[in-house]
Amino acid sequence: MFAAIFAVTSYSLVLTSATSSVVSIWIANGVVVGSLLRVSGKKWPVYLAVSLIAYLAGKGLQRAPLLPSLALGLINGLETLIVAFAVRRAFPRIADDTTFLRLGRVALSSTLVASAVSALLAAGVIAATHKGSYWPTVDWWFRAHVLGMVIVATATLVVLTQRSRMLGNPGHRIAFFRDMTLVAVTTIGVFVQSRYPLLFLVFAPLLFAVFRHHFPGLVVGVLMVALITNVATAMGTGPFDLMVNASPNAHALLAQVYLGVICLITVPVALTLADRRRLEQQIRDSEIRYRLLADYASDLVMRICRNGERRYVSPSIKDLLGWEVADFMKPHPELIHPDDRERVATAVAELWASGKSSLTQYRLQHRDGHYVWIEALVRIAPSPDNPAESELIYTGRDVTESVLAEQALADSEKRLRTITDNIPAVIAHVDSAERYTFINAYVQKVSGQKPQDIIGRTVREVRGAALYERFYAHIACALAGGEATFSYEMEGSDGQNHYLQTTYLPAMSAAGERTGFYALTTDITDIKRAEQELAYLAHYDALTGLANRRYFVDCLHLALERARAARFPLMLLIIDVDHFKSINDSYGHGTGDAVLREIAHRLKSVTRKSDVVARLGGDEFVILCNDVDATYAAEALAKKITDAMSEPVLLDSARLDVTLSIGAALCRDVGSEDELMQRADVALYRAKEAGRACYELAVSGL
Repeated sequence: MFAAIFAVTSYSLVLTSATSSVVSIWIANGVVVGSLLRVSGKKWPVYLAVSLIAYLAGKGLQRAPLLPSLALGLINGLETLIVAFAVRRAFPRIADDTTFLRLGRVALSSTLVASAVSALLAAGVIAATHKGSYWPTVDWWFRAHVLGMVIVATATLVVLTQRSRMLGNPGHRIAFFRDMTLVAVTTIGVFVQSRYPLLFLVFAPLLFAVFRHHFPGLVVGVLMVALITNVATAMGTGPFDLMVNASPNAHALLAQVYLGVICLITVPVALTLADRRRLEQQIRDSEIRYRLLADYASDLVMRICRNGERRYVSPSIKDLLGWEVADFMKPHPELIHPDDRERVATAVAELWASGKSSLTQYRLQHRDGHYVWIEALVRIAPSPDNPAESELIYTGRDVTESVLAEQALADSEKRLRTITDNIPAVIAHVDSAERYTFINAYVQKVSGQKPQDIIGRTVREVRGAALYERFYAHIACALAGGEATFSYEMEGSDGQNHYLQTTYLPAMSAAGERTGFYALTTDITDIKRAEQELAYLAHYDALTGLANRRYFVDCLHLALERARAARFPLMLLIIDVDHFKSINDSYGHGTGDAVLREIAHRLKSVTRKSDVVARLGGDEFVILCNDVDATYAAEALAKKITDAMSEPVLLDSARLDVTLSIGAALCRDVGSEDELMQRADVALYRAKEAGRACYELAVSGL
């Protein structure tokens, strides 16, 4: 880097000193910019420092003052930095796929700006130190630096990029040297004479070199033309001498204009050719990728004319349907399954009519005879062979497995629906928004609602606000991932109340995410009624409907505990039917049972709801009263019971006079259930001893 900048700086200064003219093309800044664009931004300070030192060394060789030289060196550095930064920002990477025309525009515009800035600054330094004119200095500095940047920066960048390819590709180097020799000989021939204006002759071999060798032809050709033009002009020879009495500065100006015109013609041509090569390469790459995908993809790709002929069939036809490409190029409508032909023809007609892409599933016959399900995506596109025509781009794939799987799934869903619809339970799925997404047909039998009227509605909408309030906690539990089972009562479609039991189970997706919950509801009305009947039989006498011994014992135990705690008296009456055995013996057990039912009825009619009336077995009855606290009240109740049997019992077969013997015990602070029972039993014994059909009362603790 140092040697290059030192050499070109020294060359430019020596040439201007020897010819007593201004610089016609400034080379150094172009070398620096081309070098900066090939390295990372981190190395730019080093490159700029080296180029400044090399510039000062070249100026020092000409014994130029240090401070002005340092100022001009910094201005040159600013110029190179402006151009390099603008290009790097627009093109962080310059390679074969770069848009070269845009690169040329960015580089030229930044060069004009940078050269104008440096010319204005440098003219001030030169005017202050060398007593020169300001605007003439701005003029020649700007022209020399623009020309040098365009030619040399381009040359440096191409040389560093192409490297060994600068001398032509292997096998074409002789032609490259031949064409470059033609450019050099033509240019020398033009500039060794001053008699004829033959400058136009240089353009033909130079453009030929650009077209033939691209950037290397441009760089080497323009550099040779520039070198020969500058040397010849500085030496006072060439067509520019046809201008009579023109100064060396005027000759230098003409040389700059000439080289500028050459650059304006050849550089855009080279950039356009580079962009064309880039686009052609992209087209080739795209075609290769398309051909690779079409030839080796498992999908069938075809180009089909309007008349049905194939312009292209991918080799995958062999693996897909067993046909060779050549055999499948002609239309074969007979290969379409008979059941699908009309549908396919309709789809093709609609496609040509609407121009919209079409996705169709149908069956094609394999060469072996079986049918393959094909999913075909077809669209209309301009024909690459004739843009005025349109053709179908067909992409088909084998979807036999998925179609068969879908059919199996549909059959499975149908079977599942049949099963669930006939299970005597309501099965439903509710999503996370509490909307029904599935419910079986049994719901209509339970609630009278049709499944289609429920799907899509929320639980609140279907079950009503009152029931929803009872369900809410269980729904929240299921949506949170828990299980819930509960029972409730509701009016069914038959107008009767039904007992239902529901279980909520969380629903999970394949990914493990909660998607709502499943609900299983069964009608447990019969079970509930059976439970109620069993509970009734466990506590009540089947013959009379009164409480049985078990229920009476439980009530007596609880009543005794409450009486002890509150210290209030408790009354117990034990009742026997007088001469009941003779009734059974005389009239039969059926009549005896009827008598017992009538006695139970009359006992219930004269007692209060709070009293416990029970049948202990046979003809023995008991009455438990827990709020009788006076003797007169106890006697009144006993007498009321006795009087209840004053009327005879009327039966279909007989008219019976039935009397009762009653033993009553009214006690406070009784020790146990057995003690209370014993006292009542003793009173009953006394009543029987007194002649029956009466009562005896035992009182204690009052």
